[in-house]
This record gives sequence, structure tokens and C-alpha cells, in this order.
Amino acid sequence: QQLLDAVDGGDWNAYAELCDASLTAYEPEAVGQLVRGMEFHRFYFDPKKRTDKTGKQSSICSPDVRLMGEVAVVSYVRLTQRMLEGGTTTVANEETRVWQFQEGRWQHVHFHRSESGGINL
Repeated sequence: QQLLDAVDGGDWNAYAELCDASLTAYEPEAVGQLVRGMEFHRFYFDPKKRTDKTGKQSSICSPDVRLMGEVAVVSYVRLTQRMLEGGTTTVANEETRVWQFQEGRWQHVHFHRSESGGINL
């Protein structure tokens, strides 16, 4: 009950105290993805994001990294959460990004993004 009261009351400190930092979850807001850690959940407790129309947050789910010499291919599902006047929305995109090690640093050289769905609450 304390956990649900913390959620209903928007009490992040109480919620965080009751949860392990490595919390994992499947929930409608995660659009079928396993989310890890607390940052995904913290988004919904932040009152600034509830009043700021630009409030959004991105989370990386199911990352895969393939190193091929001086090139890395990174694939993942990106969940983008937004606060709207009528509630929240989460959109999932499958993203693949190609990085190349050039001049002593990794540089992003190509990407592909496909929308995979969303849910409005």
C-alpha cells in the first residue's frame, strides 16, 4: 500500500526508498520493453515535466553493441516519454547507430530509426 500511495501522491522519495535501484519492469508505459533502473519511473514523478510542455525523456532498452575493428554498430529500442496536457505518451523506436573511431575519438556516422508503436495514457 505504501508503494501505491507513493505513486498516487507523486512522492518520489518514498517510492525510491521502497524500490531497489536496479528495479526492472514491464508496464504499458514501456511499450513492451523491459526497463531497467529508476530513471524511467522518475520521469512520471517530476512535477516540472508535468507543467513543462517540452518535458520528455529517452531510455535505451535491449541494447546490442557489435565492435568490428574501428566501427561499432549499436542497436536498441528507444522509449521516448512525453508529458502532455491530457496525460502521458510513450513512443518506441528501433534504432541502429553506426560509430567509427576517427582521429582518436568515436564519431556517429550513420543511423536508422523505425517507429514501432506508442501508447497514450
